[in-house]
Amino acid sequence: MFFSVLSSVLCHQGVFWSCRQSIFEEMKKKFSQIESAAEEPRVLCIVQDTTNAKTVNERLTLNLPASTSVAKLYEDVAQKAGYVNGTFELGWGNVVDMAPLDQASEMSLVESGFEAGKRNFLQLTDKDGEQPQIASVSDSSGLDDSTQDRFIGPLPRDGTVGCSSDYSSPSYSYSSILNKSETGYVGLVNQAMTCYLNSLLQTLFMTPEFRNALYKWEFEESEEDPVTSIPYQLQRLFVLLQTSKKRAIETTDVTRSFGWDSSEAWQQHDVQELCRVMFDALEQKWKQTEQADLINQLYQGKLKDYVRCLECGYESWRIDTYLDIPLVIRPFGASQAFGSVEEALQAFIQPETLDGPNQYFCERCKKKCDARKGLRFLHFPYLLTLQLKRFDFDYTTMHRIKLNDRMTFPEELDMSPFIDLEDEKSPQTESCTDSGAENEGSCHSDQMSNDFSTDDGVDEGICLDSTSATERVLKPKSSLTFELFSVMVHSGSAAGGHYYACIKSFSDGQWYSFNDQHVSKVSQIETNDLLYFNSSTNAYMLIYRLKDPSRNAKYLDVEDFPEHIKRLVQTEKESEEQEKRQREIERNTCKIKLFCMHPFKMMMIENKLEVHKDKTLREATEIAYKLMDLEGTVPLSCCRLVKYDEFHEYLERSYEGEEDMPMGLLLGGVKSSYMFDLLLETRRPDQVFQPYKPGEVMVKVHAVDLKSETISPPVSVRAYLNQTITEFKQLIAQATGLSAETMRVVLERCYNDLRLLYVPNKTLKAEGFFRSNKVFVESSDSPDHQVTFTDSLLWKLLDRHGNTIRLFVSLPEQSPGSLAHRTSCPKVIGDSEDSFEGAKGSGQSVEAILEESTEKLKNLSLQQQQQQQQQQQQQQTTSSTSDSQKSSDHSDFEHIESPAVESDSAVQPATQTTSGSSMGGTASDPENQFPSEERSDSDVNNDRSTSSVDSDILSSSHSSDTLCNADSGPLPLANGLDSHSITSSRRSKAHEGKKETWDTAEEDSGTDSEYDENGKSKGEAQYLYFRAEPYSQEDSAGENQKYLLVHVDKRITLAAFKQNLEPFVGVTSTQFKVFRVYANNQEFESVRLNETLSSFSDDNKITIRLGRALKKGEYRVKVYQLLVNDPEPCKFLLDTVFAKGMTVRQSKEELLPQLKDQCKLDLSIDRFRLRKKTWKNPGTVFLDYHVYEEDINISSNWEVFLEVLEEPERMKSMSQLAVLTRRWCPAQMKLEPFREVVLESSSVDELKEKLSEMSGIPLENLEFAKGRGTFPCDISVLEIHQDLDWNPKVSTLNVWPLYICDDGAVVFYRDSTEEPMELSEEERSELMKKESSRLLKTGHRVSYSPRKEKALKIYLDGGPTKDSGQD
Repeated sequence: MFFSVLSSVLCHQGVFWSCRQSIFEEMKKKFSQIESAAEEPRVLCIVQDTTNAKTVNERLTLNLPASTSVAKLYEDVAQKAGYVNGTFELGWGNVVDMAPLDQASEMSLVESGFEAGKRNFLQLTDKDGEQPQIASVSDSSGLDDSTQDRFIGPLPRDGTVGCSSDYSSPSYSYSSILNKSETGYVGLVNQAMTCYLNSLLQTLFMTPEFRNALYKWEFEESEEDPVTSIPYQLQRLFVLLQTSKKRAIETTDVTRSFGWDSSEAWQQHDVQELCRVMFDALEQKWKQTEQADLINQLYQGKLKDYVRCLECGYESWRIDTYLDIPLVIRPFGASQAFGSVEEALQAFIQPETLDGPNQYFCERCKKKCDARKGLRFLHFPYLLTLQLKRFDFDYTTMHRIKLNDRMTFPEELDMSPFIDLEDEKSPQTESCTDSGAENEGSCHSDQMSNDFSTDDGVDEGICLDSTSATERVLKPKSSLTFELFSVMVHSGSAAGGHYYACIKSFSDGQWYSFNDQHVSKVSQIETNDLLYFNSSTNAYMLIYRLKDPSRNAKYLDVEDFPEHIKRLVQTEKESEEQEKRQREIERNTCKIKLFCMHPFKMMMIENKLEVHKDKTLREATEIAYKLMDLEGTVPLSCCRLVKYDEFHEYLERSYEGEEDMPMGLLLGGVKSSYMFDLLLETRRPDQVFQPYKPGEVMVKVHAVDLKSETISPPVSVRAYLNQTITEFKQLIAQATGLSAETMRVVLERCYNDLRLLYVPNKTLKAEGFFRSNKVFVESSDSPDHQVTFTDSLLWKLLDRHGNTIRLFVSLPEQSPGSLAHRTSCPKVIGDSEDSFEGAKGSGQSVEAILEESTEKLKNLSLQQQQQQQQQQQQQQTTSSTSDSQKSSDHSDFEHIESPAVESDSAVQPATQTTSGSSMGGTASDPENQFPSEERSDSDVNNDRSTSSVDSDILSSSHSSDTLCNADSGPLPLANGLDSHSITSSRRSKAHEGKKETWDTAEEDSGTDSEYDENGKSKGEAQYLYFRAEPYSQEDSAGENQKYLLVHVDKRITLAAFKQNLEPFVGVTSTQFKVFRVYANNQEFESVRLNETLSSFSDDNKITIRLGRALKKGEYRVKVYQLLVNDPEPCKFLLDTVFAKGMTVRQSKEELLPQLKDQCKLDLSIDRFRLRKKTWKNPGTVFLDYHVYEEDINISSNWEVFLEVLEEPERMKSMSQLAVLTRRWCPAQMKLEPFREVVLESSSVDELKEKLSEMSGIPLENLEFAKGRGTFPCDISVLEIHQDLDWNPKVSTLNVWPLYICDDGAVVFYRDSTEEPMELSEEERSELMKKESSRLLKTGHRVSYSPRKEKALKIYLDGGPTKDSGQD
């Protein structure tokens, strides 16, 4: 027994261990699968469903393995979104020209362009213009809970529609957004801000009478251009809205017929204004057609504007027509709004009694009498339009506002109560006449009735005056009952918002919401709470139709269309089919960047290659050949397409043997964008294409010629990273023909990082080669090989090449006379002046004058050259002296060589070599060298602007400049040289005997030794390069504008750069200024002479302006006049220059003649002051003994106030305080002018004593307050009495809440016993308008700045005329 039990236990234990082992094995297997899945990269897909307005703001997220196929992605998205797979498309969401993913593709997500570990945005879109089909409940029943929670299909949910606000009214709820096939209606695409247009177009389309009448009109193409025909484009739009299979269609053709351009799409307008303008345009277009009176027949009503005397019953009236009835939401001055449309209509016709001062002068009584003035409806249109005037103007805040008060309106509106029969029954109305100048004439009521009845026979509206009062009463009520069928809703504020329309279909009685491209059903609307959702979304326009079964029309069916409409339907159907085919082609078209180095133009041309995915590489090459316009230039057989990396300029691979492969396979499928480009490579017929294999690196080889100091264009060589330097030299030798034995190879690894490759067995990879590289090679027997690389001529050439930039320099316009005056020395100034006077007397031309002057300048330059050579010989024989002493004996141009002197003039027609030191002696003194340039800023043509561009420019009379001829001929320069490239060299003592072809510039800061702040010896110099040549600009502003193309080493200082420009400008560097031109054409002066041009880059622009340049310690200052009592207290006067160490009095002395000449201000030095300017606020008063940079901080582009004094200056000490005070007179509701009070301390008591003494207000009654904001601290006279903090409880001015610590503070004061003036409501309203207008003009108290609105216009001639006077 025991053994049997034991065996049974052991048996069960074995089973247990066996089960346990199998469970462990299964868990191990699961864990290994999870581990392997975790190791695989994941692709995060974020899908936006754009087919549905309910889900357009939601996202569906899928985190899939990278090996997932595109077909599996479609299945997962269909399951998550609740759609039938195959009824939608997926495309990239971050690309405009989105290309759908191939649904049948088995390529993995990574192979299809998805990035693992990153977010990949996709869009779910319609397929063939039809929305995706919703999966049935049975299809989705197997989904788990998590899937159902993440379901983003078109399920019913509360949310937003389009760009409207959230709607939560219990009386209004959207049902699920339906497919176009279920609603039967097509939406309209919003171009940008054209929701107002879409709302009106859908309303007109849903109006059977308007739509049918439009279909009956036939377009005559021989009489008008279809593009500009508004009725034709509306007709086409209506046909598409009725027959198209698309979910939404564009309105661009309609707006184009309006004469609008693309900018109009960004202008939001009022829908009621558009309705008026569109109806006017249609009436103009329909003249002399059957539809000429269509608008009036459908929408026009008539009313009588009358005034009736209450004493004799005499009535004066006129008849007006209307297309809509504007209903006031809230009466002017009232706080309570009308609660319903009926109340607003009753108020519209409620007569007003004219009595008291508003009495009416009666023609019959011949005196002023009490009268009744009002409106009476005479005729209601068939389609009644009511505009709810929700936009108003708040005169308190001076802002436009929207009235969001609730106003109910019925679905059926009975208009019979709005006919006032009381006056019609009165016998006095039988003798009424018309007394208004605008009226149709004087007539009695019976005449009016007869005249009006003639119109009613043909009018579809209702005439209420064509029958007697008894007949009107007996008329059935249904004839005056209107049914609501369109509500145009506005959501937003007065500054902007969104329009959409809720429209009832007359075919099924169902309400639909037309919200741009989204069309959906709307639940049944309750009568008393219709379309009132929240505070900012409410009804704006209501359109009713008369309930009359005999007149109410139905929509025309397609089979009932007129023949011309049937033809139009067929045309549009074919066009839509063609568009669908084109869309299918687009989905299968590969679009990729294409480049080609043109064999003749030698420039890289870029284009876009579009080729069907089934086209072969051979066919694609032929397409690219034609696209690049190479026919007749190179044979097709000499072209091929290769894979290209534009960024690295790297040829990745060629496609040998793959000429018949489809482009879709070759490029990796149809994608919205590719990570590589294509290059159309060309060759000569005698050449053979080199195969490009993956893994190769491309090297651009530049050959350097030390003799001519030139660097050749690049030659491409391909190599492998494991090749040695020796093997690499052999490749270069084959490509360039240079000798490999004497070859030096220099690699430029990055900008200006030059590395000599001298280790023969080192690999290219070890030397730092990458996919694309640049090397310089030199092969010669030059002794330069024996020199250390950094000291070699090769290094210097490459260093110069790497640091040289290209600049476009705009030269100033100047006359030949001024040119000669500025470039001649004192010794020959008299001669040159005589020669010019003689030339003028003999009537010589400008060219002859210039030729004569430049010839004299050339002789002068040769004389200077001889003198300099003699001076150098003398200096070499004398004892050593300092460099600065040597330079004092030199002129500005140490050595000028003409083309006749230079042996290598073919290479460099002229070479200018300037001294390494500054100009010395009389030549270096601009005041002695150029006496004609001694002028103040008053001699310049000041533009009086406040821009950053300096206005110290010579007069525009210097216009006969011939510095650069228009025909790109020789360039006559100040020294007589022709068009050339100048290469300047400033040599130190060690290099004086050595002629160089590049420039050396000192490290000091400018043209005078005073700029040498580093204290370095003049001999410490570096070689810097400068070359300039004439340049013609096609879009130059004037014929006399001259340009230079300058190649310069950017390490050159601004001072040296200016010296090199001297021969081209014609004046010394101290007599012109350099302005840097930025991308937005703003110009800023470069004034720091010791700074280099390192901040400049290739193709930067520079403008040269004549005028004295700033010296060290000088600052350009803008002077403004302070006019404390003018409407504009800040007025620009002039630009001037202040210097460090100058006293305020000295600057005032220099200002006096400038003020007199430029501003016509004749002042004495003691009758004006200078003071600090902080934006528009006047600040510290500068005393005469103050010194700039010591007592007063000054900076570049500094601004200062000049204040004219009525009496001698009272400010004598810095301890004083100047306060600007202004008296407030509440009894007169006005502010007196500003008056200055000078305080000896910051005591409040002293301020009040001074104010009491000045104004006569008793001290105990005087109250003051500090002004707020920017000077002049303007405030409305309606607010100043209460808004300011009057009579603060402080004893000193420099504490809270005053903080008056500096001059220029504004203080208001008043008499506390003076009561404000009592104003009536009209006076207050009028004063409010004046104050608001005044404050708006002065720029104060303006917190609301709406964008400038553009008038809504429809142009009947196809577009606006360019009228110069048009705003």
